[in-house]
Amino acid sequence: MRIALGISYLGTAYQGWQSQPSGQTVQDRLESALGQFATVPIATLCAGRTDAGVHGLMQVVHFDTDLVREPFSWVRGTNRFLPPDIAVQWAQPAPDAFHARASALARRYTYVLLESPVRPSVDAGRVGWTFRPLDGDALRQGAKHLIGEHDFTSFRASACQALSPVKHLTRIDISRRGAYWRFDFEASAFLHHMIRNIMGCLLQIGQGLQPPGWMREVLAARDRDAAAPTFAPDGLYFLGPRYGPEWDCRSAPRPMIGCHEPKHPPHPHQDLRSDPRSRRGRRGGRGRRCHRLRALPEKPALRRARTRCRTGAAPASVRHPGAAIRQRECYQYRSCLRPCGGRYNAISW
Repeated sequence: MRIALGISYLGTAYQGWQSQPSGQTVQDRLESALGQFATVPIATLCAGRTDAGVHGLMQVVHFDTDLVREPFSWVRGTNRFLPPDIAVQWAQPAPDAFHARASALARRYTYVLLESPVRPSVDAGRVGWTFRPLDGDALRQGAKHLIGEHDFTSFRASACQALSPVKHLTRIDISRRGAYWRFDFEASAFLHHMIRNIMGCLLQIGQGLQPPGWMREVLAARDRDAAAPTFAPDGLYFLGPRYGPEWDCRSAPRPMIGCHEPKHPPHPHQDLRSDPRSRRGRRGGRGRRCHRLRALPEKPALRRARTRCRTGAAPASVRHPGAAIRQRECYQYRSCLRPCGGRYNAISW
């Protein structure tokens, strides 16, 4: 049985995604947690490997197992053994033909950059930083030279294991909000340090140290020495892969494979139990308290309530979410927002 997982992590404390002898990688921590939950070793394959210090918002992995578990069990059980900066967001069964890496049509990254004369403090490790002002028009003109299918040898790290440096870069979007710049990249695949090397060149252009046409010269040189130094990994985020419609793909951060949602999700205060600590409960009455984290085997049946809208709408017979309990016993049911925009009060129970 093949299972697909969606993983998010803060990469500051880790040496990248791929497993290493030190064990200080995201993959090592994930496989360790899966092994503790499943009580058998589990090996995973990811959609895209990230460098040390790079974060992941929707990394997709898959693994094969003989264990049969509900999807929410894989999520909660694995998270039980993961550190706070790594979390499984969703889990779904996947077809045997699905491959987290080979089935991906594209990968998406975002780089968040802070332009400020003072280094970041609260955002340290989560954003890149430049103290020189940037020219947005020059940045966009330089980025245009990279769109399309090219040989990106000039932006390739010496330790890159890719079979070919030829990649198809489909999109570079550059936007700004306040002091923060956002660079969105999408390509069929990326080389080792490719985005960080591109960011180094873009900053040279944005700061006025090089003209926009310099990017075309760097690309044509096919020499790593022709490009700018590798930029910091702090603000780089892996947004996740993009799959074809045959895998029922959804945009992150929603489940990408076989996702399913209840048509009518239950209200968090729907299930109430008798509370012996309440005054009415001690006397054998119907004293109740809200149990957010406990679900009863069977939910109480809802009864129809005659309702009235304070805004003057005509009375109507609806299934009120608080009909299963007394209105005064749960403060969140005293007034419920309804689609009409007014507030309905149940006048008969």
